[in-house]
Formats: sequence, C-alpha cells, structure tokens
Amino acid sequence: MRIVDIRETAVALNSSLRNAVFDFSEMTTSVVAVITDVIREGRPVIGYAFNSTGRYACGAQMRARFIPRVLKAAPDSLLAPDGRNLDPERVLGCMMQREKPGGHTERSVAIGTIEVAVWDAVAKIEGKPLYRVLADRYNGGVAPERIACYVGGGWYEPGKGIPELLDEIRAKFDEGYDVMKIKVGGATLDEDVRRVEAALDFVGDSGRLAVDANAGFDRARALAYAQAFGRYRLKWFEEPTDPLDYALLAEFSDRYGAPIGTGENLFSTQDVVNLLRFGGLQPERDFIQTDVPQSYGIVQFSRTLAAMRALGWSRERVFPHGGNQMTLHIVAGFGLGGCEAYPGVFGAFAGFADDARVADGWLALPQRPGIGFEGQNALYALMKQMT
Repeated sequence: MRIVDIRETAVALNSSLRNAVFDFSEMTTSVVAVITDVIREGRPVIGYAFNSTGRYACGAQMRARFIPRVLKAAPDSLLAPDGRNLDPERVLGCMMQREKPGGHTERSVAIGTIEVAVWDAVAKIEGKPLYRVLADRYNGGVAPERIACYVGGGWYEPGKGIPELLDEIRAKFDEGYDVMKIKVGGATLDEDVRRVEAALDFVGDSGRLAVDANAGFDRARALAYAQAFGRYRLKWFEEPTDPLDYALLAEFSDRYGAPIGTGENLFSTQDVVNLLRFGGLQPERDFIQTDVPQSYGIVQFSRTLAAMRALGWSRERVFPHGGNQMTLHIVAGFGLGGCEAYPGVFGAFAGFADDARVADGWLALPQRPGIGFEGQNALYALMKQMT
C-alpha cells in the first residue's frame, strides 16, 4: 500500500461577495488529490480536499516541499503499524521534516489540506464515512446521527439593502436553518445597527442571530460596536478584532459582555492556547472557530482540543469555520458544538451533499465512505478532472 501521486490545482471562486475587510473577486483555493494504489470497485482510492474558502491557493508550497517529501518517503513509513492503511499522523510528520517551529501561516494551510485529503483516503479504504473513523479514534466511538448547523450569509453586495437581507434570512429559514450569521463592519455603525435590529425583529430571538466582522476593526471601531451591540445578546459576535491582538480582544470582551466567536484565523495549537490565556475569553460563554484544514489538519486539531480541555474548554464550545463537507465530518467525529453552512455562496465549494437536508437547524449525516465529495456533483466533477 502506498501513495502513488499527490496533485494540486488552483481554482478561482469568481465571487462578488464582500465582508468588512475584502471582496472575493481574486479569491482562489487549492484542490488536492491523494492517489493511492489501493483498488476499490475497480478503481484506485483517491482522497480529496481543498483549502477552505477565505484563504488563497497555496500550491507553490505543496509542490516545492510537502508533496515531494511524501512521495520520496519509504511507503512503509507512512502506514499504520498494522500496515492495513495510511497513517495521517506519519504523513503529517513527513511533511513537517526540516520545518522550523513557528511561522505557521506560511505552511499550515498547505499541509492541512493535504492531510485532510489523506484522511479521505483512509476512510474510503476502511469503507466508512470519515466522521465514524474520527469518532472511533478521537471520541470513544461515539458518533451522532445528526448535528446542529447554522447558516452564514448577510454579505454586502451591490444593490442589497435591508429588504434584500430579510429576504435572504427568510429563504435560509425556509430551507430548515434556525440560526443565521450576518456580516457587519462593511457599512457604518448606524447602518449595521439598523440591519441587525431588522434581522432580530424577523428571527424573533437573539439566540438565532450572530454577526461577523471578519477581524476588521481597529480599537476605536471595535469598542464602538461593543458598546452598541452588547445589549442585543446575540448568539455570538464573531471576529471583532485580529485574534492575535489579545489586549484589544480582551478589552472588547469586557466592554461587550456577551458571547464572542473567534479563532478561524489562527493556524496552530499554540496560537489557540495563547488566545485562551490572554484574549479575555470565557469557557462558559464564548466560542472557538478553528478552521481545521487551514491549521495543519485533523491530527493537529486533536492536539488543539486536548490543550483547550486542559484550560477548561469543552468540545461543545467549538464551532469550526468552514461550511463544507470536510468540516461537517470533523464536527461529527469529534463531537463538537455545531457546524457552519454556506449553501450557494462559493460555487461548487459551498455547502454539503446535493441531497443534504436541514430540518429545524439539524443536519443528518451522510453515509458515503470518506468525506463524500462524490455526493456533490459539481465539486466532484471538478475534482475528477485532476485524476
């Protein structure tokens, strides 16, 4: 058993959406295929993944360092001790050879994307959905039949005002979601207050609405939004500041006094540990939103969860960034708090399997082996072109 090839290609998202910081007109993503010599139903087993939307394609690092290291390694050195499957932890260790500690953002997305593709292959070789493989290894074999799922939206777009925002929320709730996150910070504070108050009037419960500033605020604006929005007691206020600006985040937290969600822009276990120690967050109130494929992948995420637990944080407070099939399996496999969804937003990369259905905010889990990209026709067609 061996990995015979790893391929990467960059794909443009071609989106006009805008948040508080940037638009997605130049955004790309790396799609990865890990090809093995294991044959199932007459075809080689191939693991797929892509780096979550919001990070540009990172194929240069993959092609220069990480893919060659894996392909040059002795095949047995990448296998589980019983030799019956690939070992993602060993593959991760192989990619990290000759890498200096620190400097995570330069490599964590590239490594994590390949590592998640390896997990897709591992689960396909075992003939199980990935979340069941992860549950067996990291959650005592406990795997749910469904998970809580909220929907992200409320982007700034040309010609989109409050009526169009409410139409969007109505459509998402009609699809079965009961919690929605909308963008703030891409307009004036007064306009965002009007948008949020209109949304609250529609959803009827502050626990059914979250907001996201995409880490776009300086100190003055962060504290102004904290003062204005704290009274709403929303589900959470996501990414009000740069998550590495611990002092400002702690100041925002103190002024805001309600749930905060943050961490999607962190790329290592140590980043998360420092955030929890110095960012003014509370384990009974706030939420951590690590993006697993962007932060070295699933093996390292298991270490991050262990570090969080040592600091008093439960898995139920983790709502990973992503809104895709990869995140869906990770949430279910590790028993996390819930999953994000972005249906119809980022083209082929958005949402879940074509037959997935949300009911009362809950999403039933897929039964296809691996991550199940095969259930997303447009995305799988794109992936198959690589092989």
